This record gives sequence, structure tokens and C-alpha cells, in this order.
Amino acid sequence: MEKSPQTELLGPADVARAAQLLRAGQLVAMPTETVYGLAGDARNPDSVAAIFAAKGRPAHNPLIVHVDSLGRATQFANLPDAARKLAHAFWPGALTLVAPLREGHGLADAVTAGLPTVALRVPAHPLARALLAEFGGPVAAPSANPSGRISPTTAAHVMAGLAGRIAAVLDGGPCPVGVESTILGFEGEEAVLLREGGISAEQIAGILGPPPSARSDTKIAAPGQMLSHYAPAARVRLNVTEPKDDEIWIGFGPDCAGAALSLSPTGDLEEAASALFAMLHHADATGQPIAIAPVPEHGIGAAINDRLRRAAAPRD
Repeated sequence: MEKSPQTELLGPADVARAAQLLRAGQLVAMPTETVYGLAGDARNPDSVAAIFAAKGRPAHNPLIVHVDSLGRATQFANLPDAARKLAHAFWPGALTLVAPLREGHGLADAVTAGLPTVALRVPAHPLARALLAEFGGPVAAPSANPSGRISPTTAAHVMAGLAGRIAAVLDGGPCPVGVESTILGFEGEEAVLLREGGISAEQIAGILGPPPSARSDTKIAAPGQMLSHYAPAARVRLNVTEPKDDEIWIGFGPDCAGAALSLSPTGDLEEAASALFAMLHHADATGQPIAIAPVPEHGIGAAINDRLRRAAAPRD
């Protein structure tokens, strides 16, 4: 596959061009409601290898496959009944389901990183849906940023990290949810939470009855489980109510009126999730260490805190 020396910036009228690039084996960053994803043909081994190369992503970290419908998802995986119930409730949307691969699935081996399961999602963003319809097949699409760094929620974030490494960015504006999808696996019919995300455990419990159980081991079974992830270049300190003089403080709620930046001045968790990665990009650009105020753990706050803990984790 030829590498593109210049990354095209495409708009909503350029979906056909984006699909043409995908069919040619090239990589296109596409907007989703969660974050921008780096899309490549999930059936093309060269395209999938190019995703790992462009991001510098470890080969043992599997990719999410984006499809246009539940029907398409069943072509690639054997979904248990619990997964189908959740798909009917939350697809299209910010939920990824991990299920056993179907025989003859046709996906490139590297997509699953050698696992017997595949992660599947139907995105809700209208441009992502238009691109999937125009392309007519599955796309592997991890977040469109260098591996381990802050996830991109605007086309500008993608260009800053991957310009010159990918063919194009399809600009759909800021991502409204702002944190990645929730990932669920299954042990029989029991849902297992593999990653917090845009659909809360409370919402999942509303469909299945019991909340999803937490995974007990640390082996990587799905995307987004690296300990250090979503990380700025700067040091990150969490649950800070009194920042140090050299730190830039990202606040949350009305008690942080003195903060240089705020996830949500009113303490709105949905607003905070949408703003999270943009605020981290902004703070990191100052070159200062980053201090972040406490954020509640309930609802989508659990996903926000998951991302913050990974951003602050020790790095290799």
C-alpha cells in the first residue's frame, strides 16, 4: 500500500472520496459520536497493518470493527442473546460488544490480535454511518491518534497527531459524547465490563437486570485496556483541590472557579465527558504539569475517571 505524503482534509460532501480511499487500501480518520476513529478495511491485511503502523500501536492490542447494522455484525460474530438485547437497545451508539468469531468471518487476522473474539460496534454519527454505507463493508477503527496519547475529538486533533501518516481526515466537527465506547464481553449470557465508556453500567443494568460484572484478570481481551493510555506528554495529577504553582488546573463544578480550564463549570457529567480530551489537549499544549479536580464516579463519570486514571498512570 502506498503511503500518502499529504493528508487530505475532507468535508461532509466528500464521503464518496473517503470510501474510494478505503477501497484502495488507504486509511481515513472518521468522526464518530465518541472520538475520531482511524478507519481501514477490516478485511484487508495491509490496511489493518497500516493502522498499527500509523498509530505505533502494539500488535497485541485488538481493534474495534465498525459496521452499519446488527445484521452486518452477525456476519462476523456469534452474538449471545444478551448481546443482541443490548444491540437493540444501544445500537447505533457508544457500545462495543465482544463476541466469538464466526467461522468464515473474512476479517484480517491482525484485527483480533490472535484472540478468538472480535469487538463490534455500530456508530451513531451521521458521517460515520454515511461512510460505512458508501463503503459497504466493515472498517477497523481505533482512535485516530498516536498510540497511548490523548484521544482526538476534532479533526484538528487528528491532523496534529497523524498528518502525513494517513490518507485523509473526514471532518464532522467535534465529537458529542467525547469518550470512547463502553466495551462488554460475555461469559455465556453474563455481561462482563471490559472498558467504561459512553454507555453507563446503570444503563446496561436497565436492559439486562443485573449490572455487568467486572473482569477479574488483567490480560488484554479488548481495545482500550492498556494501563497507560489517553496520556498527555505532561505529568498528570488527579483529585486535586489545591493545585501547585507550576500546574495548570482543570476544574469540575462551581467549587473550581479559580481553575484555568473547566470540564464543566456547572458540574454536568455529560458536558465534562464531551470536553475531556479537548481540555487535555489544551492543557498539554501549555507545557505545564496538569492537575485535575475530582470528578464523581456515577454515570458517565465512571468512564471519565477511567480515562483520567490511565492518563495519569506510570509510563514505561
